[in-house]
Amino acid sequence: MISARWFDGCGIDYTCSPQRGSIGFRIGESPVVRIEQINLDHPLYPQECALREQVLLNPIGYDMERFRREFRGMEEAFVHFVAVVDHPTGPRVIGCALLHPGYPEPGVGKVMQVAVDPQRQGEGIGRKLIIAVESYGFGRLGLREIFCHAQLPAVGFYERLGWTAGDGVFLEAGIEHRRLSIRDSDIEPNR
Repeated sequence: MISARWFDGCGIDYTCSPQRGSIGFRIGESPVVRIEQINLDHPLYPQECALREQVLLNPIGYDMERFRREFRGMEEAFVHFVAVVDHPTGPRVIGCALLHPGYPEPGVGKVMQVAVDPQRQGEGIGRKLIIAVESYGFGRLGLREIFCHAQLPAVGFYERLGWTAGDGVFLEAGIEHRRLSIRDSDIEPNR
C-alpha cells in the first residue's frame, strides 16, 4: 500500500494500491497526476473548457459558448475538478469532472462532463477524478447520494468503482446513457 496525497483541495490523504499497468504515481515519489478543485477565475479553467469542448461538446455540435447560453448559471453551480500534470511550459489539464451539488434535491449531487484527454485514457485519471468528486461530495458537502448519466461504454468504469446502474437505457444528446449512482455507505475502502 502506498499513501499519496491526491487531492490537496480538501487536504485528504488517499491510500491506494496501484494496479498492475496503471500509471499515475511511482513508489516513493509524488503523484504524476494531481487533482485540483478550481473555480471559473482559476488560470486552469480555460484548459478545462478546451478539454470539455474537444472530448464532450464538439462531438455533439456544442461549444462552451452554446453550453453556457443553453444552460445558464450551470457553470457557476458546478464544483470543477481537474487532473493536472506539470509540463516544462506550465501545468496542463488532462482530465476534468464537474459536480452539481444539491441537484435535483438537497443531499444529492450529479457528476457531469467527465473527460480525460484521449492520449491519457487508461492511466487511472478518470478513477482519481471520480474518487476526488466522491470525497468532496460525501466528505465536505455531506451528500447522501451522487449520480451520473453515463454513456454506455462508461458504465463498466463506474461499476468497477462501486456505482450501481439503474434499469433502462435512455437517450441524452442523441446518445444512449444509463443512470448510475453511489451512496456514501456503498464505498469500499482501498478500491
